[in-house]
Amino acid sequence: MEAPAAQPSPADHPMPYVTAELTVNSPEQMQELGRRLAKLLRPGDLVMFTGELGAGKTTLARGLGEGLGVRGAVTSPTFVIARVHPSLGDGPPLVHVDAYRLGGGLDEMEDLDLDVSLTDSVIVVEWGEGKVEELTEERLHVFIHRAVGDTTDEVRHVLLRGVGERWAAVDLSVLSA
Repeated sequence: MEAPAAQPSPADHPMPYVTAELTVNSPEQMQELGRRLAKLLRPGDLVMFTGELGAGKTTLARGLGEGLGVRGAVTSPTFVIARVHPSLGDGPPLVHVDAYRLGGGLDEMEDLDLDVSLTDSVIVVEWGEGKVEELTEERLHVFIHRAVGDTTDEVRHVLLRGVGERWAAVDLSVLSA
C-alpha cells in the first residue's frame, strides 16, 4: 500500500483542532461512517473530503445524506458541480459539491447560485482542499486513503480533522464505535 500523503502538523493550523483515525473495510462501512458522522453535524458545517478517485468520497456523502434524512439519491455531482438535497424532516439540507473542476474557490461557489442559505445547510465538498477553506474557519476535513494501483483492496484509512472552536469539543472518537 502506498504511504498516505504527509498531513499538516498542528503548527500549520492557527485554530484549535481535533482528530480521529479509523479503518474502513468496505463500502458499506464507509456509508455507515457517513450515517454516524451525520449525527455530529449541524447547519453551517463545512465538511471537506480529500481522497484519490475511487477512495469512497461519494459513498461517504451518501451515508451523510441518509443520516441527515435528505431527499434524493446522493450521487457524484461531478458534472453538475453541486446538488442541494432538502431535508425530509426538520434537519438541514445537504449541499453536495464536487470542486474538482472549480479553480477559483469561493467566487465560483457563489456563482453556483445555490437556492439555499449555506449557513442553514450542511455543506460537503469533494476535492475542496485549497478551494473552499475561506467559507469558514471552522470545518471538518476528512482524508480518505486507499491502496492505489491494480488492487481490489476495499480497506480505507480515514483521518478526520476538525478545525476551529466548533470542533474543539466534538468527540470524533465516537465515529469508530
